[in-house]
Amino acid sequence: MTWTPTPEEDRKFLDLAIEQAKKSWDEGGVPIGAVLVHDGEVLAAGHNQRFQKGSPILHGETDAIQNAGRQPAEVYRNSVLYTTLSPCIMCAGTALLYEIPRIVVGENRSFEMSEALLADWGTQVDVVDDPACIELMNTMLAERPDLWSEDIGVDEGQSAKKSGM
Repeated sequence: MTWTPTPEEDRKFLDLAIEQAKKSWDEGGVPIGAVLVHDGEVLAAGHNQRFQKGSPILHGETDAIQNAGRQPAEVYRNSVLYTTLSPCIMCAGTALLYEIPRIVVGENRSFEMSEALLADWGTQVDVVDDPACIELMNTMLAERPDLWSEDIGVDEGQSAKKSGM
């Protein structure tokens, strides 16, 4: 990767992902946001829109990558993906497909499914354990557990790990 973000830049870009997560929550969706950054410039931002748009695949990370549009392969290989929650298998697979070398995760307490997979494929995963990200997810889990169950494809009250994933 040609650009190495400073801790201050990591904080700034994670804060932008948090803004996206709040936007999703305000729209009635799952509060997950993401920002794709190349050489210190935001390429695109996105947020979970599964419920807002009735889409089974518009998670925060995939929305950000979609919003980046067509990019040369080297752009993705020199980018960082900032996300408020640890990526699901679909989002991790998308990051692996485009060889995004680093993912900064706001929190993984409420969901962690693919960090080992990403690491096995050489992706650097840095978990920040951010209080704002934790609070957003805890609020959603307390107030709208039905959204979460549908978002990760399990029966209400069941965790992803218990469903065989």
